[in-house]
Amino acid sequence: MDIPWNKIVQFGQQTMLDNKLFNVSWILGRFCNYKCSYCWPYARSDQLDYQSFETYKNTIDEIKRKARQNGFTKFHWSFSGGEPTAYKQFNDLIKHLDETESSYQSIHMTTNLSPGLKWWNTWCTNTALLQRRSITASYHAEFAKEQEFLDKCLQLMYERVFVTVNQVMVPEKFFETLERCNRLRAQGINVTLKPQSNDTATAVVDGYTTEMIKIMQDEFEQQVNGEVVYQIRLTDGDQDYYIDQAERFNSFDFNKFNGWTCNSGYQSVIIKGNEVKRGYSCHDELLGTLDNFKLFTESKFCITQTCVSSADSKIPKNKTIILRKD
Repeated sequence: MDIPWNKIVQFGQQTMLDNKLFNVSWILGRFCNYKCSYCWPYARSDQLDYQSFETYKNTIDEIKRKARQNGFTKFHWSFSGGEPTAYKQFNDLIKHLDETESSYQSIHMTTNLSPGLKWWNTWCTNTALLQRRSITASYHAEFAKEQEFLDKCLQLMYERVFVTVNQVMVPEKFFETLERCNRLRAQGINVTLKPQSNDTATAVVDGYTTEMIKIMQDEFEQQVNGEVVYQIRLTDGDQDYYIDQAERFNSFDFNKFNGWTCNSGYQSVIIKGNEVKRGYSCHDELLGTLDNFKLFTESKFCITQTCVSSADSKIPKNKTIILRKD
């Protein structure tokens, strides 16, 4: 990658830079049917912790209403957990996305892909009218069976869902895991090599060699029909640069944006349980709860030391614009 990281002054997800697109990253709950050894302690639970179905529906309606007041007319919904498919009314919830008129909507989900094919067929039916569908399928060798996992990925791809396998590259099992990633890629499935974060998700763990880091930086570019898909655009003010996904930023140690202006809270929100927040990494006060929240009316300064979540780091950021201080 010939990107001058220290000279970059603006970047973000291209769809958010070029469109009036509002992004929602939504953790429905922390319940998960897997219990992976490398999972963050706070990131999963054995207890069902969902809100009411009516609360979720009302939240979708309110997000659309308030985002439109800021001029955003298109919406991207990204669901994760825990394991979002464990929510029994999830398929009913996503049907509601298209019940309030929008010119463009897309959906993404991060999932361990544990439900059977019948469940996924229903999901495909309920999302058929959305303009784009994508899934990050997290592979967890401690629980998943490779062939069964592969079959589900291929079936979803047949249904024209953009599938990326998310693989946490635990240092001690790096090259064993890399072999499996190569097998998946040989079947035409996109793979993301994700550095393992520490228990608080504030930094990448120690143990990676220079070779490992280089592999995570450069290999397994996102592709569609053999063509690389560049989701992120960066500029140094004179020239634009492109990268396939913000997940690579941690590998380049490009995750410190304190003092930059950021559109999180204005062009995007994070939902965790009943909390509406600016971002996963952000240390700001809450924007509110599902029943009562406000969006920013303009970009705000970043006050976070390290931004290690790709859901946060992909949100448009600018190093050069100076906003008035409230």
